Amino acid sequence: MILMEDKPLAPLTTLGVGGAARWYVEAASEEEIVEAAAWARERGAPLFVLGGGSNLLVADAGFDGLVVHVALRGIEASNAGIYRVTAGESWDDCIEQTLKEGCAGLECLAGIPGTVGGTPVQNVGAYGQEVSSLIERVRAFDLRERVFVEFTNAECGFAYRRSRFNTVDRGRFVVTRVDYKLTPGGAATVRYAELQRALAGREASLLEVADVVRQIRQSKGMLLVEGDPDCKSAGSFFKNPVVSEAEFDRIAAVSAASSRKAPPRFPAGVGAEFEGLAKVPAAWLIEQAGFSKGTRLGNAGISSRHTLALVNLGVASAAEILALAGKITTAVEARFGVRLEMEPVRLGG
Repeated sequence: MILMEDKPLAPLTTLGVGGAARWYVEAASEEEIVEAAAWARERGAPLFVLGGGSNLLVADAGFDGLVVHVALRGIEASNAGIYRVTAGESWDDCIEQTLKEGCAGLECLAGIPGTVGGTPVQNVGAYGQEVSSLIERVRAFDLRERVFVEFTNAECGFAYRRSRFNTVDRGRFVVTRVDYKLTPGGAATVRYAELQRALAGREASLLEVADVVRQIRQSKGMLLVEGDPDCKSAGSFFKNPVVSEAEFDRIAAVSAASSRKAPPRFPAGVGAEFEGLAKVPAAWLIEQAGFSKGTRLGNAGISSRHTLALVNLGVASAAEILALAGKITTAVEARFGVRLEMEPVRLGG
């Protein structure tokens, strides 16, 4: 285990803001994760697990603890469509391999930055797919009990952008491997309206659907492209609120009283637990609350292509990003009575 001190964290995140970690380790094996955890425990130092840095907002003061950057590599695939993928693998590279091998299930999640280890934590989803419907097993190191454990899908506690790993057990487990059950020779999932429009009703291969998804993401500034100012972000900064039917009707009534614009609504999810619920686009709420694409506050701004993404316009501080987020949250709550929930993880200060 190679220990570094005062490691700048901003370059390791897609948003590019924040200070340094007091200590930093890049763990390329499960043994190094165990060693790093023991080192932090012996010194009473807080520990944070870093993946691809795509869903992270680091405080300007940095993090007074040990950051463990999970860098485990390896993908094992079976003829039955089971992919056992280590946590440090690039998520998009993993998807590309599954598609080239003709396995359906992840095509609509193409272009999402980050690493495999973060997918069960956030229950990553986009354009009609969520990893919760594909994950068979998650292997992790239990920092409290100091043992490796494996969770079935049901034990992960998946919900919209949630799992046990970012709610009741936040900070307890270090994900080291995720097993996905895909469909060899399966057809692409094209249930999302925006994707259907882009394909204009034509049948498309898994790779073609993934390419279209990436194109849509790029049009919204949600695809990491070198030199693109809209891509210096943490992706979607707010979660889409999931509300009851009564709450949706109230939001619609508030909007109708002024702009006569009906709020878009999407299914909250698949299954009995989502009956009577609706998902409202946070981007729509933000726009109706008076914030447009390209809005800026100091060195922080809203993407010129998507209202849901907050961007670092060059030398933004974490404080500036949070100040803009706070103004948006306050305005949306004042207008619609809905409290937006921040999607990126906050680290430090």
